[in-house]
Amino acid sequence: MNDYLFLTHRLPLGPSEPEDAWSLYLDRLRRTGQFSGGSAIGGGLSVSRSGITPDTSSHLTGYIRVRADSIDEACKLLEGHPVIGAGGTVEVRELPRD
Repeated sequence: MNDYLFLTHRLPLGPSEPEDAWSLYLDRLRRTGQFSGGSAIGGGLSVSRSGITPDTSSHLTGYIRVRADSIDEACKLLEGHPVIGAGGTVEVRELPRD
């Protein structure tokens, strides 16, 4: 199995996800046995060798880590994701193995 990250983007202005949508989605994801953790992401800084730079990732609001046999299987785990349901975007990224 491979590890994947779901990187949640900030929702565009408009409808937001229902109050209980996250708990329902995460409970369902845990039941698959493929959930490996996740969290909301707070504010921060972008830092380079020359110092603090314009924030290039302020649109990211959270992540979920899952295990799946392929990126297609990982994408199937997005069913019911509250941000997608509200019209937002989630990036799916594979975590390379050493």
